[in-house]
Amino acid sequence: MLDSCKVKSACNLPFTYNKKINIAGTSNADVPLADPGMYQLDITLRRGQSLAARDRGGTSDPYVKFKIGGKEVFRSKIIHKTLNPVWEEKACILVDHLREPLYIKVFDYDFGLQDDFMGSAFLDLTQLELKRPIDVTLTLKDPHYPDHDLGIILLSVILTPKEGEPRDVFQTQSLHLSDLHRKSHLWRGIVSITLIEGRDLKAMDSNGLSDPYVKFRLGHQKYKSKIMPKTLNPQWREQFDFHLYEERGGIIDITAWDKDAGKRDDFIGRCQVDLSALSREQTHKLELQLEEGEGHLVLLVTLTASATVSISDLSVNSLEDQKEREKILKRYSPLRIFHNLKDVGFLQVKVIRAEGLMAADVTGKSDPFCVVELNNDRLLTHTVYKNLNPEWNKVFTFNIKDIHSVLEVTVYDEDRDRSADFLGKVAIPLLSIQNGEQKAYVLKNKQLTGPTKGVIYLEIDVIFNAVKASLRTLIPKEQKYIEEENRLSKQLLLRNFIRMKRCIMVLINAAYYVNSCFDWDSPPRSLAAFVLFLFVVWNFELYMIPLVLLLLLTWNYFLIISGKDNRQRDTVVEDMLEDEEEEDDKDDKDSEKKGFINKIYAIQEVCVSVQNILDEVASFGERIKNTFNWTVPFLSWLAIVALCAFTVILYFIPLRYIVLVWGINKFTKKLRSPYAIDNNELLDFLSRVPSDIQVVQYQELKPDPSHSPCKRKKNNLG
Repeated sequence: MLDSCKVKSACNLPFTYNKKINIAGTSNADVPLADPGMYQLDITLRRGQSLAARDRGGTSDPYVKFKIGGKEVFRSKIIHKTLNPVWEEKACILVDHLREPLYIKVFDYDFGLQDDFMGSAFLDLTQLELKRPIDVTLTLKDPHYPDHDLGIILLSVILTPKEGEPRDVFQTQSLHLSDLHRKSHLWRGIVSITLIEGRDLKAMDSNGLSDPYVKFRLGHQKYKSKIMPKTLNPQWREQFDFHLYEERGGIIDITAWDKDAGKRDDFIGRCQVDLSALSREQTHKLELQLEEGEGHLVLLVTLTASATVSISDLSVNSLEDQKEREKILKRYSPLRIFHNLKDVGFLQVKVIRAEGLMAADVTGKSDPFCVVELNNDRLLTHTVYKNLNPEWNKVFTFNIKDIHSVLEVTVYDEDRDRSADFLGKVAIPLLSIQNGEQKAYVLKNKQLTGPTKGVIYLEIDVIFNAVKASLRTLIPKEQKYIEEENRLSKQLLLRNFIRMKRCIMVLINAAYYVNSCFDWDSPPRSLAAFVLFLFVVWNFELYMIPLVLLLLLTWNYFLIISGKDNRQRDTVVEDMLEDEEEEDDKDDKDSEKKGFINKIYAIQEVCVSVQNILDEVASFGERIKNTFNWTVPFLSWLAIVALCAFTVILYFIPLRYIVLVWGINKFTKKLRSPYAIDNNELLDFLSRVPSDIQVVQYQELKPDPSHSPCKRKKNNLG
C-alpha cells in the first residue's frame, strides 16, 4: 500500500473512461467544488490489454504513472516484455477536493534512454460514487495521434469521504516526501538474503555467454548485485538485508539481466519469493526457476524479528530510566561476548533543535524536518512549519551492527510544490561520539565539505561491546543499497587521479631514499643503513615484520600524546572538495535530462569505472596511512593487538605449521560451509578506516560563538 499523500491541484483536465460495473448509490457529481473535506481514493491497478508495442521485438516493458494536478502520486512496477501486463498493485491517495481528475499515463521502460510514451487517459473523480467499489476501463489515447488504438487499462476504485478528520492532520504528508515518510515507518522484521549462485542461465551474447547481474525489489526497497562477466553459472555470494514493514510478509520481485555496455541490458528472466510462505527465525534455501527465461537462482532467505529501532518524545528516554539503562548495559557487557555477534551495541540520538537555518521559501521561512540515518536504517522527525529555529525534541534508538558506522543527520525543507529542499547535513562516526553531551553541530553542504547556514543540537549515547565490535571488524561491511548511482564528473576524476598520484609518490620517494643510500649521497646515513642491512639479513625472522609495524604504530602514538602530532590537516583535499561543489550542482541539473546517445553512454560508463578504480586505490593507500596515524584510535589499538598476536605466533610457531594450517583452512572452507561468503579479513579491517576524504567529511566545524548555549541564555535574560 502506498503512503497517503496530500494533493493540491491547479487545473482541470478532460477524461475518458468507461464503467464496467455501475452500482446504484449516491453520486458524487453534485459535491460542491469548494468542499473543505478530504477524500481517500483507493485504487487497484489491475492490468492492461492490447497495449502498444514500442520495442524492436514487438513487445514493451510497460509501467503506469498516476498524476493529479500535474503531481505524480503513484508509479507502478515495470512488467517486462508483454503487451498484456498484470500489475495488481494498490495505491491509497488523499485528495483535497474532486475538481482535479486522475491522470493516467503509460510508458515503455528503456534502460538508459528516454522512456517511450504508450498512451494516457483521465478519470473524473466527481463522477465516482461514494463508498462504492467500481471497476473502470480506461481507453488509452495519444493526443498527437487520437485515431491510434493504444489499448486499455483496467482499474478498481473506491472513493471515501474523510470529513470527520481535521485537515492539518495531513499537513506533514507532502507529496514529494512520500518516500522519506515510508522510510520513517518502524519495520516489523528484517529479511536477510544471500544470493548464492545462478545455474544454466540463458546465453544473451554472441559468444554464447552472458554478463549476469540480479535486481531485487521489496516494496520500494531495491538492491542490485555485482556483475559476473562471461558466465552462465555465476557465483555471487552476496548478502544484504531488507526491512519488512508488513505483518504478512510481502513479495520480493527478482529479475536477472545481462550487462551490455553502450546499449540496453538484456532481460534474462524473473522470479518471486512470497515471504508469507516462509517460517520466521529459520534459514531457507531456495532454488528458483526463472520465468520468461532459462536457468535457476539459488538464495538463502532468513526472516528475523526487528532490531530495536524506535522514535519517541524527549520525555520517553530509555537511558534515563535506570532499570532500562542497566538492562542495556548488561546486554552489551563483556560477559555476553558470544551472544548474538551481530548485535554490537545500542545508539540513542536526541534530536533537540536547530537554529539559524536557511530560508528555503519565498516567505523567508522554511518547513524543516530531520532525517536520521544509520547505514540502511532511516527515521525522521515531524515537520515544524514556517520556522528557522525548529524544536523537534525527539529520541531515536538504533541497534548497532558495526561500530565503525557513521550517523548521518540531514535537515530538509518540506515543499509541496516540488521536491524537498536540502538545508544541511552532519556525518558523525560512532567512535567519535562523547556520551551524554549536548552538542551544537554546524550543518554542512551535501558533499560534507564546507559549512552551510545553521546548527543542529544533538545529544548522542553509544553503548557497545568492544570484543563484538572487534570481531565484526573482520567481516564484510554492510552495503548501503539506496545510495545514489555514480555519475561522471571531471572534477571527481581529477581529484581521484591526484589522490592516486600522491600515494604513488610516497612509494617513489621511498625508492629514491633507498637508492640514495646505495649511492652514498650521505656517507654517515649510508654507513648506518649498510650496518643495519647486514644485521637484519643475518638475524631475520618472520616475526620481525609485524614487530616493525608494531613499533611504527607505537612511535606515532607517543608522538601524538607528547604533543608532536605529525598529522597535518589535508588542505589539498579540502580545496579539491570545495572546487567540486559547483560542478556537482551542475551535474544534478544535467542528470535530469535523458536521451544520451549510445556512444556517449558507453564512454561515460568507462570513465565512471576508471574514476571509481582511482578512488578505490587512493582510498586503500590512505586507509593504511591513517591506521598508523591513529586517525581512529580504536582501530589502531585493534591493530596493535593483532600485530602483537602475530608477532608472538610467528616467534613461537614455525612458519611451516602456520602455512599448513592456513592451507588446510583454505582447502576445506567450502567443504565445511558451502555457502560461506568469501572475504579477506585485512581488507575488511581497512574498509573501516576512513580515507582522507572521509576524515575531512567527518570533521566537526567550529560553531559560531553566538550559538553557544550560555550566550543564548544571556541573550534571553537580556
